[in-house]
Amino acid sequence: MRAVLNPCSCRFCALPIIFMKLLFLGDVMGRAGRAAVTERLAGLRESLGLDFVVVNGENATNGAGLSPAHAKALLEAGADCVTLGDHAFDQREMLSFIDQEPRIVRPLNFSKAAPGKGARLYEARGGRKVLVAQVLGQVFMKRPFDDPFSAVETVLKTHPLGGLAQASLIDIHCEATSEKMAMGHYCDGRASVVVGTHTHVPTGDAMVLPKGTAYLTDAGMCGDYNSVIGMDKEEPLRRFITGMSKGRFTPATDEATLAGLYVETDDKTGKALKCKALRIGGRLAESLP
Repeated sequence: MRAVLNPCSCRFCALPIIFMKLLFLGDVMGRAGRAAVTERLAGLRESLGLDFVVVNGENATNGAGLSPAHAKALLEAGADCVTLGDHAFDQREMLSFIDQEPRIVRPLNFSKAAPGKGARLYEARGGRKVLVAQVLGQVFMKRPFDDPFSAVETVLKTHPLGGLAQASLIDIHCEATSEKMAMGHYCDGRASVVVGTHTHVPTGDAMVLPKGTAYLTDAGMCGDYNSVIGMDKEEPLRRFITGMSKGRFTPATDEATLAGLYVETDDKTGKALKCKALRIGGRLAESLP
């Protein structure tokens, strides 16, 4: 919990604004991404005074899904919640593990028969509540998924800003930048944060939208950027150049960059006060906020 002086000078508005510091980290990619999270996240929590951390872990296990062991490692490293994606159940053990571990969130619109939940309310530092939800987009995705906007609408109506939750975060996991942007504007003023995942390429449009929602089209990946979206370059290049495959994709293993979004939210309104893209270590390293 942090406090800053209210910029208004009247006696009714002189009370300090109490705010939370949130961090979202993009898709963790293979061993290099896991190592970056386990080695750096605890220090980040302390140096930035973070109150709540969400990590997208759907590629943490060899680039395809998340195993229970690797989920535990991310949580032990300092994640308060781990979101998944279209590869949610590529590691079949997750089918049973997700019901045992409430700190893992799968997409709201993955399947009505899927185990786990697509939105949960969590306790942040100081006893405050944070809602985390994830939804899959439809455009250019390999499988048809239910309408993400109606799925999110249900969650937003149940958890309005300024209500039970002091902050809310929506992870929009999809290919198209336009669909992610549409979701950001759809949720503007109704969610604290809307952040995109899935494409593994960080975008440069971190901003607070007009009605108070922090937004970033894609958080990027926590992985080795000397790669093709986190995979060792050789096999993707071969397929692009020749149209033929010789082997499987394997995650790149050099030093990873932690990529994500840092946000400060007003406890009273749930709206974002400011946000900044965060890139630490590896080839995309830059200064902290």
